[in-house]
Amino acid sequence: MSGLTHVPAPEGVAPGNGYSHVVYGTGTFVAVSGQCAFDGDGKLVGEGDAAAQARQVFENLRRCLAAAGATFADVVKLTYFVTDVAHLPAIRIARDEVVDTARPPASSAIQVAALFRPELLLEIEAFAVVGEKG
Repeated sequence: MSGLTHVPAPEGVAPGNGYSHVVYGTGTFVAVSGQCAFDGDGKLVGEGDAAAQARQVFENLRRCLAAAGATFADVVKLTYFVTDVAHLPAIRIARDEVVDTARPPASSAIQVAALFRPELLLEIEAFAVVGEKG
């Protein structure tokens, strides 16, 4: 079990919709670079399909977190870079399949003009804190 504390709405701050305003804990900090919808061979998954791209991105994040001994339960912050905020509902569905929706991580969503390849619709980075195992 993660030793993280989630604060959905600090005093005087309106609650967020599906995220915690503050998440903190002690342990090892893990930063996962922005992940895009590429499979293990570097091929794009889901061209033109935000839902398919989001599922692949979260799978890539899961694998990256695992490389550091972390899971989505250890994630304190997700940052979404999207080419169109209309993709956020599809991304949230994919996210809700992997995070504890009762204790969601902090998050930010930024609409960008483009990502590094034109067929990419989204990129997501993650920060986690892995507590001591014992």
